[in-house]
Amino acid sequence: MESMLKRYLPILTWLPHYHKRLLGADLLAGLIVTVMVIPQSLAYALLAGLPAVVGLYASILPQLVYTLFGTSKTLAVGPVAIIALMTGAALSSVAATGTETYLQAALILSLLSGGMLVIMGLLKMGFSAIS
Repeated sequence: MESMLKRYLPILTWLPHYHKRLLGADLLAGLIVTVMVIPQSLAYALLAGLPAVVGLYASILPQLVYTLFGTSKTLAVGPVAIIALMTGAALSSVAATGTETYLQAALILSLLSGGMLVIMGLLKMGFSAIS
């Protein structure tokens, strides 16, 4: 049971072995990433036709989720330019930019995309367990 938990929650594997001497460097790295991500996420939200605050939410949540479920120590997660452009292009034919309907369509699009990725990940894990 414990190995299964560690498989799905990698933080349980590395956190007990975390060295306190790395804390200062990790906090500095986190500060640098934050300074870079805030304006970037605001710009990507505007590029997608969404309110700027949506970009902040889209940059914070992936970091927190990846902390629990991520397996790479050097992977950047969060909003990217191509996704912002594709979101804006997909939603422009659904609703007018800046409307409540546009924001709702963006939310539905993100939930559908995320759901498909989760399902694909679960299928991949299922098939790798069979092999």
